[in-house]
Amino acid sequence: MLSTSPGVRDQIIELGVYRSNPCTHPVRLLEVKIGSTWRRYLTNVLDPAVLSPAAIVDLYGRRWRIEEAFGIVKRLLGLSYLWSGSVNAIALQVWASWIMYAVLIDLTDAVAEELDQPLEALSLEMVFRGLAHFCYAYQHGLATDPVVYLATQPDLGIVKRTRPKRDRDRLDKLPLELKL
Repeated sequence: MLSTSPGVRDQIIELGVYRSNPCTHPVRLLEVKIGSTWRRYLTNVLDPAVLSPAAIVDLYGRRWRIEEAFGIVKRLLGLSYLWSGSVNAIALQVWASWIMYAVLIDLTDAVAEELDQPLEALSLEMVFRGLAHFCYAYQHGLATDPVVYLATQPDLGIVKRTRPKRDRDRLDKLPLELKL
């Protein structure tokens, strides 16, 4: 047992069906009580000095970011409807998605900085959709800078609404030793 408290149990375990045939690689099992539910996290990083329990919980919470990135870009660019068995077509779709996502993140980050908000408080989709409004304003001589334009248009819904209380409460229920 690496550490134990009323809300956290951190230990090295060996997986396997039988003692005669154990797993050759030990893993670390972190159990965290969130509210009244125990959540379990597995990692192959055995040293808590390298990966703290708080970092494990945070990383698990972020594990779907790459899937979200592809989903957002594919939906916004209409790439969900493309299908090909060609390796070249698939590679082009992946690269186009990554480039578009990088540009969108950079633009959203600049708008967030202009609004003095964290990046997570802004909607990537609404920033993307706001570009059409900026193009119209630019063509009519009403705007020249997309960052300033997007930051000064509250009707575009770029800043996300606050989450319902139940979502915020989940983070409040973390044991004290895991609060970041």
